[in-house]
Amino acid sequence: MKDLTQGSIPKLLINMAVPMMIGMLIQTLYFLVDLYFVGQLGDTALAGLSLAGNAMFLIFALTQILNVGTTALISHAVGRKDEADANAVFNQSMLLACLMALVVVVIGYFGAPSYLASISSDAATIAAGRDYLYWFLPGMALQFPLVAVSAGLRGTGIVKPTMLVQTLSIIVNIILSPILIAGWGTSVAMGVAGAGLASSISVFAAVLLLCVYFVKAEKYISLKPNLWRFDTQIIKRLLGIGLPAGGEFFLMFAYMALIYWLIQHFGPDAQAGFGLGSRIMQSLFLPAMAIAFAAPAVAGQNFGAKRFDRVRETFFWSALLTCSLMAVLTLVSFLIPSVLVGGFSGDPEVVLIAATFLQIICINFIPSGVVFTCSGLFQSLGNTLPGLYSTATRVLIFTVVAVWLSHQPDFTLTQVWYLSAISVCIQAVVSFLLLKREFKLRLPRGYVDDPVAVKLEVSQ
Repeated sequence: MKDLTQGSIPKLLINMAVPMMIGMLIQTLYFLVDLYFVGQLGDTALAGLSLAGNAMFLIFALTQILNVGTTALISHAVGRKDEADANAVFNQSMLLACLMALVVVVIGYFGAPSYLASISSDAATIAAGRDYLYWFLPGMALQFPLVAVSAGLRGTGIVKPTMLVQTLSIIVNIILSPILIAGWGTSVAMGVAGAGLASSISVFAAVLLLCVYFVKAEKYISLKPNLWRFDTQIIKRLLGIGLPAGGEFFLMFAYMALIYWLIQHFGPDAQAGFGLGSRIMQSLFLPAMAIAFAAPAVAGQNFGAKRFDRVRETFFWSALLTCSLMAVLTLVSFLIPSVLVGGFSGDPEVVLIAATFLQIICINFIPSGVVFTCSGLFQSLGNTLPGLYSTATRVLIFTVVAVWLSHQPDFTLTQVWYLSAISVCIQAVVSFLLLKREFKLRLPRGYVDDPVAVKLEVSQ
């Protein structure tokens, strides 16, 4: 366990973010390797991977329930120095993780064909997406225990073991991708299905390694079989914080599905180009998101310890660092979008669509940094409903206007990209205003809980 209620806030954020950033950069490399080999199979395979990959937003929505709820409650318990509550929360989180993994496998195998058919009219694209999903579903299910353990560790201020495990698993994935997708060394090319299998094997390796570390090394929280009975009070606390955060990702899943549905009439090239551009964008976001992901643990422990000025300071430094990184990414995406996407498809039309998407959508990179930071602070305060409200505002505005535009005779892809960027800018404003309100309600100014500070205040 690491005490985050003492020391320099920017130093704590950077110390936590750097290991996560390294892991995310390696994960970015994995995304690029995966995209490269699938892209060589043609635009239909790339479109199928993109459609199936959108299902990960649904998995993110479910894992986010565990991730946010577990990190917030454990960080609060650590701030209060309440080890018993931290262990109770962790074990209930693991119980929920196992149940959710089982549900995902059952629903995934039965529901995948219907989902894919609802957002694409191209039979070859649907078939490619189905092949990928069927092989990746075991990996999706294993995300739940992986996230529960990672969130528990992050709540106690520990992030390096998770980074090392993720790094090793991604290296496994990078090695397996050309072997399974293209048949390197085996002459048995599985195509898109190989990408799904490689991902599942790498997630299994990550779960195995993290469990070995956790059992041998972690002491503050641990697996306790006697706590694996449903505790309705703790589960209510977990879901109270986690469900709205999961709802945000569910809305993003619906938002992405809506875009695929809107652009399907432009053909597989449009869906492949959007899929490629959005995957590159997500990869670019990962390092900046590491800062935002570090904020909930730092601010959460300080909120639990009633160090409210440090919570405010965490927001300032998190926003500054995240938005600075996003500013650099904005310039890169605007100036050289073709360079970022050019090596992942041999189809000039797909590359053009992806590059145009990046050049337009980078308008929202800095606002996205604000959204990420605000979301992290909502989590640390134990109230994630404002984050859900801001995401719902964005999705509602985009949906109403996009559906209207799609019925106009001059409807174009670029209209969708501009509308998406503008809706994120609006979301950033809404998120910031809601966070100011939360700070006013939950962080009373002038409150001092530090005994040393109290003595200084009295002496003055």
